[in-house]
Amino acid sequence: MLFNSIDFVLFFALVYGLYLVLNHRAQNWVLLVASNFFYGCWDWRFLFLLWFTMTVDFFCGRAIHRTEDPRARKRLLLLSLVSNLGILFFFKYFGFFSASLQELFRSFGVELSWVTLNIVLPVGISFYTFQSMSYTIDIYRRQLQPTTRFDDFVVFVTFFPQLVAGPIERASHLLPQVLRPRVVTYSLVREGAWLILLGYFKKVVIADNMAPLVAAVFDHPEQAHGLSVAAAIVAFAFQIYGDFSGYTDIARGTSKLMGFDIMLNFRMPYFALNPQDFWKRWHISLSTWLRDYLYIPLGGNRGGPVATYRNLSLTMLLGGLWHGAAWHFVAWGAFHGLLLIAHRLALPVLELVRPASAAGQRAWWLLRMAVFFVFTCFGWLLFRVDRLSDVPLLLGNMFQPFAWNGKMALLTMACLLPPLLLVDIVQEKSGDMMVVKRWPAPFRLALYGVLFAYIVMTGWVERIEFIYFQF
Repeated sequence: MLFNSIDFVLFFALVYGLYLVLNHRAQNWVLLVASNFFYGCWDWRFLFLLWFTMTVDFFCGRAIHRTEDPRARKRLLLLSLVSNLGILFFFKYFGFFSASLQELFRSFGVELSWVTLNIVLPVGISFYTFQSMSYTIDIYRRQLQPTTRFDDFVVFVTFFPQLVAGPIERASHLLPQVLRPRVVTYSLVREGAWLILLGYFKKVVIADNMAPLVAAVFDHPEQAHGLSVAAAIVAFAFQIYGDFSGYTDIARGTSKLMGFDIMLNFRMPYFALNPQDFWKRWHISLSTWLRDYLYIPLGGNRGGPVATYRNLSLTMLLGGLWHGAAWHFVAWGAFHGLLLIAHRLALPVLELVRPASAAGQRAWWLLRMAVFFVFTCFGWLLFRVDRLSDVPLLLGNMFQPFAWNGKMALLTMACLLPPLLLVDIVQEKSGDMMVVKRWPAPFRLALYGVLFAYIVMTGWVERIEFIYFQF
C-alpha cells in the first residue's frame, strides 16, 4: 500500500476516524491491527518474520534486564543479534554473496549451482530489523527500561507511518509516546498537514517526474552521451531526495496528526559543506544508528588517526551494504568513507585558506557547497547504476563525444525544482524546519496553493513505488 495511492488515503481516513474517538489503550490496539494490515498488504507471508523478530527481541530484552550475570546478558544479546542479523543476511544478502561466490568459482571453471536460491526480499526488513535490534542493545547498555507489555512493543516496531522506510526510531524516543496517552492539538494538526502536503509534492511532483529522465540514461548507458548524462545524474540527486525525504515528511505528518513526534530524517542535505555535514543532514536516523551501534563500539576516534580511518571505512562500507546487496552500493559506501577520511586530512589546509572578510566567507561557503554537491552527485552515480562497469561508460560518454542534448531534463528541473529550493532555502537560512508555518497567512496560503497546483497538474499518482522500499 503506497502512500501515494487512493488506497492509503482511504485506509488512513478510516484508521484516523477510529483513532480520534477511542481512548489511549484502544488507540494502541487500532495502531497494532492497522500496522499489521498495512504491512500485510505488501505480502502477508512476511508478517511471520516481523513477529518472530519482535518476539525474540521483546523477551531477550526482558531477560537481559532481569539478570545481572554478565555472561548471561551477553548470551541473550548475542541471541537477539544473531537472530536479527541472520534473518537479514539470508533474505537480503544470501543471493548477493552466493552469486559472487559462483562468479569466483566460474572463473576457475567450476560451477556451483547448489548455492542458487530465489529469495524474495521482505519490504522494509532493514528498517524494522535495525529498529527492533537497537531495543535490546539499549537495554543491555542499561540505557533503557524494557516495556512490560508485548502489544506496546509491537506498536513501537510496526508503527505504520515509518514501518517500511523509516525513520529508524529508537525505543527511548518512540516507545514512551506509545506508552502514554497522546494529545492531538491544533498545532500538531497544522504541522502534520503541512508535512503531508510537502511530502506529496516531493514525491509525486519532484521524484516521480525525475524518474523517467533518470531511467532513460541509466537503463541504457551505452546510448547516453554528453549533457544528457550530467543532467540525469543531477536529476537522480533530486529524485532520491524528493522520494526519500517525501516519504519521511508524509510519515512525520501522519504521525503528528495522531499526536506522535517521530525524528527528523532530512535537513536540507544539498546545503552540506563537507561529508561530515552531509551525514548530519541525510538519512539522519541511519547515520546516527551506525555511529552509536557500529562506529563508536569499533573505537570511534579514540585510537588515533589510523584506527579512526579504519573505523570510518568499515562503518561506511557496511552503511553502503545496508542499502542493498550489490557491489555498486559497496562502492558508494566506500566512496563516502574516503570522503570522510579525505576531509579530516584536509581540515588544516581548509582552515588556512578560509577567507577572513564577510564577503569572502560567503563566497567560500558557496564554493564549498557547490564542490561538495559535485562529489555527492558522483556518489549518486555509483548508487544508481545497475553495474559498476556502467560508471566508466557513463563518465566516458559524458565527455566523448560531448553533445548538447538533455535539454528536456534541464527544462523539467527548471520548471519543477523552484518551490522545493525555495522551501529548503528559507528553512536553511532560518534554522527552523517549520518556518513556513510562521509566515504571514497570505504568503503561507500562496505557497500551499502553488504546491497543490503542481501536484494536480504534474503529479504522478499511484505510478512509482518509493525507492527505499527495496532496502
